[in-house]
Amino acid sequence: MDDKPASPVDKNPWDTLRRFTNARIALGRAGSSLPTAPLLAFNLSHAQARDAVHQPLDTAALHDALRAAGFDTLDAASAAPDRDHYLRRPDLGRTLSEESAAALAAHGKALHEAPDVVFVVADGLSAYAAARHATPFLDALRPALDGWKVGTTVVATQARVALGDGIGELLRARIVVVLIGERPGLSSPDSLGIYLTWEPRIGRSDAERNCISNVRPEGLAYAPAAFKLRYLLNEARRLKLTGVGLKDDSDTLLAASAKSGGAIDSQ
Repeated sequence: MDDKPASPVDKNPWDTLRRFTNARIALGRAGSSLPTAPLLAFNLSHAQARDAVHQPLDTAALHDALRAAGFDTLDAASAAPDRDHYLRRPDLGRTLSEESAAALAAHGKALHEAPDVVFVVADGLSAYAAARHATPFLDALRPALDGWKVGTTVVATQARVALGDGIGELLRARIVVVLIGERPGLSSPDSLGIYLTWEPRIGRSDAERNCISNVRPEGLAYAPAAFKLRYLLNEARRLKLTGVGLKDDSDTLLAASAKSGGAIDSQ
């Protein structure tokens, strides 16, 4: 006779679908509440998301990693003097500090040749994302940069996406690519966003950018994200624009590549 007590948790009939997603589905039920395990997991994820917003970016470690990967680097900071101002005043995060603007302007004037593309690695709303994913992503992108004049990579703190417009303008870049920590979710505290802007200058709108979102091993992995960016870079240079006028058809090429069993060049 089996004396093992019955489980107090009622399983959800969709339980088998959980292996396909990190979304909180089919968690079961204990009376009128969640079971203890998913409740604790939710509290942990919530704490990780909050930590991601407030954790400062280790710029020294990021500079070391980028330089070891072969990328020259510079520092920049927004006009937000601290994290509190950054979170309460988004406008300050879109504007360079006076010191950074002066330093970048001097660097840009000293260039013998304007770069085709400048990369900005920014903390955004998740320093975890920039610290963990920017360097390996750029390393995956490296083969696509043959034939491109790549400018100095800028590590930016207390930064919003639009900070890249001023950086790109001062460094005379034809294209700026901002790699920035996205707003953390309850299953993704370290999601990296990539924003591409043709002829960056202060005053560009979000409609003039293209975005690749959720770049991380658990989301859009480095290789397909690099393929997408390579496609967009080539198309931006060909069409001389980004934003709503530039459509991302890279998925069609990836599907054709998978069907043919070979690699397809995105130009």
